Amino acid sequence: MVRLARYSTAELREIAGDDEDPFGVAEAGLTWLPKQEHFGIRREGRLVAHTGLVTLPLAVGPVETEVVGFGGVLVAPGLRGHGLARLVVSGALEHARTSGPECGLLFCRPHLVPLYQRLGWRTLEEDVHVEQPGGPVVMPLRTMWIPLRDGARWPGGSGPVRLLSLPM
Repeated sequence: MVRLARYSTAELREIAGDDEDPFGVAEAGLTWLPKQEHFGIRREGRLVAHTGLVTLPLAVGPVETEVVGFGGVLVAPGLRGHGLARLVVSGALEHARTSGPECGLLFCRPHLVPLYQRLGWRTLEEDVHVEQPGGPVVMPLRTMWIPLRDGARWPGGSGPVRLLSLPM
């Protein structure tokens, strides 16, 4: 796994080819936030897997904190099922553990929940409101979180869970 100096449409196409909806989330109709840091796996010089990270503000009821958002997880179609998602997400997770926030957060399609559970991610049962250009909406994808520090817990507080930015 390598840290990528850049991740543009060209790198996305290197992994996904001409797929117009490589993440399978176009029907959600959401606007997504670009990631700040990018990690990838290359095979024979070709980028074949990616994960992006971004630090985001989150509120659980009145408690505000930051989380490391994981997004843009993608593996080249012909190489899925070979552990590359596990490798790139685990590598990005190790990097995220060196940052300030105590929790990681991601949104995924329901059929991917077991994959992330095997990597230690936990399902958040509460609805999560995310910002969109027209105002906050309930995230239609499954929300998962993971502690980034020993003993870290999901942020305390009761009340709605709000990602105070566009989703990652």
